[in-house]
Amino acid sequence: MSWNGFKKSVSRAGTTLLQKTGQIERTVDRGFVEEEEKYRVFEKECQALQKDSKAYWDAMKAMTAAQGRIADTIEVFYGGTERGSEGAMAGHAYKRAADELDSSFNRELDVPYRTAILEPVGKMAAYFPIVNEHIAKRNKKLLDYDSTRSKYDKLVNKPPEDPTKLPRAEQEKNDAEEVYKMLNDQLINELPMFLDLRVPYFDPSFEAMIRMQSKFAEEGYEKLSGVQRYFSDNVRDDYAAGQLDAQVEGVLNEMRELSICGGN
Repeated sequence: MSWNGFKKSVSRAGTTLLQKTGQIERTVDRGFVEEEEKYRVFEKECQALQKDSKAYWDAMKAMTAAQGRIADTIEVFYGGTERGSEGAMAGHAYKRAADELDSSFNRELDVPYRTAILEPVGKMAAYFPIVNEHIAKRNKKLLDYDSTRSKYDKLVNKPPEDPTKLPRAEQEKNDAEEVYKMLNDQLINELPMFLDLRVPYFDPSFEAMIRMQSKFAEEGYEKLSGVQRYFSDNVRDDYAAGQLDAQVEGVLNEMRELSICGGN
């Protein structure tokens, strides 16, 4: 930081302190405050969207990978049963379906999701530091304006002996006011425009997400439906009637009777 920059920082810090103690009046532009509040809401929501969209995709990848590991284990379980039994064929079919889903996910959905969703969200989020820099600059120029205005008002209320001080202070106030108002007006005009662009900007990403979710669900249903044909037609009805729960409980009771599971 240059010496002049350091002096400005010290001066602005002093102005902020004097404003907090009520010794210098703080300029408040309600129009800017309202637009900044709406912008901050959008900034927060977009950052959350960036985080959640990444977490969602990571979870999807983790789910397909975990499903593949479950299928591996089930195939091993049924590998010890009679070859050609419904259970063995179902275990093998489930393994094949899980592998195909995982492969399809990585081959057909991973890159499109990154391109159509993660990258656009990331590009939008990249604008926030730039906008925030403009807001910070506006706030600094506001402090400069409030400081010069306070000095000018004091000279007006108590004219100095040096006749050149008042015109010089007025010029400093006018110059600071011009710079501040230029930045302030720019933000008041452009922040709403920036926010209004969010819907047309995210529209393609939203549509792409729905289509990809639908495609993944449809493929999952189609492939797993093929596994169901290895089970009896009445399995679903038995489950709804609570008969499968009774079957599981019956097997657990048989396990409890074994000595190694605590039986006598």
